[in-house]
Amino acid sequence: MTHLKTLARHREFSIFLMLIAVAVYLSFANEYFLSQRNLMNVGRQGAVVAIVALGQALVIIARGIDLSVGSVIGLSAVCAALTLQFTGSDILALSAGLATGLAAGVLNGLMVTRFRINPFIATLGMLSIARGIALLMTGGIPVTFAGWAEVLGAGRIFDIPVSVILMVVLSALVHVFATRSVTGREIFAVGDNPKAARLAGIDTVRIRMFVFGFCGLLAGLGGIILAGNLASADPNLGMGYELDVIAAVILGGTALSGGRGSIIGVFIGAMLMALLNNAFVLLGISAYWQVVTKGLIIILAVGIDGLRRGDEAED
Repeated sequence: MTHLKTLARHREFSIFLMLIAVAVYLSFANEYFLSQRNLMNVGRQGAVVAIVALGQALVIIARGIDLSVGSVIGLSAVCAALTLQFTGSDILALSAGLATGLAAGVLNGLMVTRFRINPFIATLGMLSIARGIALLMTGGIPVTFAGWAEVLGAGRIFDIPVSVILMVVLSALVHVFATRSVTGREIFAVGDNPKAARLAGIDTVRIRMFVFGFCGLLAGLGGIILAGNLASADPNLGMGYELDVIAAVILGGTALSGGRGSIIGVFIGAMLMALLNNAFVLLGISAYWQVVTKGLIIILAVGIDGLRRGDEAED
């Protein structure tokens, strides 16, 4: 009983139970839910959100937020596709997509650390800038994207989508990095108390530059995967993904106030978001309700976190 109470205190456990509950309900509500094809689709849909959410989690743990990830996904995909079109090189195309994401993340970090612009405002501006550049580069017309990107987005290894394998591997690596490395511990320290971290000798500027750059890099990878899955780089690709990503991070137990979070929780949160999206399709519910539901989920998750922190403070 004591062990159950201990588990119940962890957000990961409660979100995992919610994930199981939704899965059990869908298995009875729709005959196609447990089919291999549908389950693989759920994994593929959650892969991009989970991968980008890994970077977003580190940003939020360090007391920041990146609202630009959805637009960076689209811009990175467009840059990669155009590079492939002009050079014919898959390596250059993938490098261009990743470099674009990294550059956007570094610019976000510079605005926050050097120009002291609030992360919300800085990344909100980048959201518009990145989307606008993608539209200018393409004239609003999707660009065909094949080659290695298709392998990342739609390829399979032993009938498992490559994107799902990438998601699992990256989640494991980021979890180890966040919990076992010196830089990982410094990220938590900066988010918990920036002034104390600075007095302890931690380079807070370096840490914040790193998390924003890393988040941009993963958004670039997410753009390549998403475009590869569609075999097309649309300048509007990734629109609204920032909401899914932030929802997954918050659902996973990461505190918006910084200093607290779980990569395992982020992974589970992303899978729950993908499962809910799949549920709407299988149950024939209007797509408009998906947007409402995501907003309610974010409010509920933040509210529960606030109440829990209040209870911990009283204890």
